[in-house]
Amino acid sequence: MKTIASFFRFDHYRTSFRKETVAGITTFLTMAYIIIVNPAILEAGGIPRGPQTTATILAAVFGCVVMALWANRPFAIAPYMSENAFVAFTVVKTLGYTWQTAMGAVFVAGIVFSILTVFRVRSWLAEAIPLSLKCAFAVGIGLFLTFIGLNETGLVTLGVAGAPVKMGNIAAPSVLLAVFGYLLTVFLMTRQVRGAIVIGIVATTTLSIAFGVTPMPKEFVSLPPDISPILFQLDIGSVFEIRFFPVVLTIFIMAFLDTVGTLIGLSMRADLLDEHGNLPEIEKPMLADALATTVAPLLGTTTTGAYIESAAGIEEGGRTGFTALVVAGLFLLALFFAPLFTIVPSHAYGIALIVIGSFMIEPIKRIAFDDFTELVPAFLTIVLMIFTYNIGVGMSTGLLTYPLLKAAAGRGREVPAGMWVLALLAVSLFVFFPKM
Repeated sequence: MKTIASFFRFDHYRTSFRKETVAGITTFLTMAYIIIVNPAILEAGGIPRGPQTTATILAAVFGCVVMALWANRPFAIAPYMSENAFVAFTVVKTLGYTWQTAMGAVFVAGIVFSILTVFRVRSWLAEAIPLSLKCAFAVGIGLFLTFIGLNETGLVTLGVAGAPVKMGNIAAPSVLLAVFGYLLTVFLMTRQVRGAIVIGIVATTTLSIAFGVTPMPKEFVSLPPDISPILFQLDIGSVFEIRFFPVVLTIFIMAFLDTVGTLIGLSMRADLLDEHGNLPEIEKPMLADALATTVAPLLGTTTTGAYIESAAGIEEGGRTGFTALVVAGLFLLALFFAPLFTIVPSHAYGIALIVIGSFMIEPIKRIAFDDFTELVPAFLTIVLMIFTYNIGVGMSTGLLTYPLLKAAAGRGREVPAGMWVLALLAVSLFVFFPKM
């Protein structure tokens, strides 16, 4: 135990074995859905669901272990949701490329990420982002999580006509259970009970099973599906064709922006940023992310990166890589206990996302509301993250409007060189992927 505490520097981060373990369990429970959802999405692109399930889990395990042992940060890594949809529905179904070629593009992006990280280009770009946008990333991600949670619990649903969203059926058993779980979690947190989010998720799941809302799985233990049909099946040669360049660029930019925004947003909430608003040694979690993205397509799955659901573990006190190591261990167990881990219904883990969102809006008070060149880019970042249901769109808009407004106001000297590079990347994303 002392060796673990010393390696992960528990004293320095004012944490403990118990806190980190609970944090890891909490993070895993809020992101375990990826075990089911990622294979389901990629199956639309022709990738077999069974092998993809194994690939998804192994990619998450690898990423979390590297994040834990190399970067010592509480950020869990797994295949990204937006990138998997882009590969399945845009690259494969719309543009007509094979999934093997798409995996080749992800692999190339991972190699480029790794090189840029080693030479500190990615950290240079991340440190060029102004404090107002860093705050906006945190707030936007928090409200984005809240919206997801409201939708997952059924409290908010898509509108049929008129308003785009509407109140859900609050008389539905699943919604009533979600309301109970949310109130229970908030009550426990008010009483400063450790593990409140986990207790809320488990209690809601248990009641959901007891009342017949969530069915019991037919089995609790199963052998992992054979991964060989998709292992090392990427097509790298086709990636270097000129016509495929927009796809590679889009995957690269989407993953880069998602990673930067997530790392900064989560780090701000975990109080890991320094006095200048930067994450010390940010190249370490970035390299963990880059290496995971490189390995993922070799296994047969898409771009991986730090998960915003890591905020759940951070709220439970997770501050070191041991949190990510716990997540890795649970993903590894899920290879054999997938039916058990995936039994948690959306109305149970959705309440955690709503709770997290209420904590992540705190940085908004650090945005300079009296300076339009700071306020407007931050505002657009936040609202477009939510209302386009796309973190990348919000971030790209903020990164583009910030330097333009500063220049228009005659304050272009306040814009670091790295911000102009990010603005150019944002423009490229809108040009090559206007309907993202």
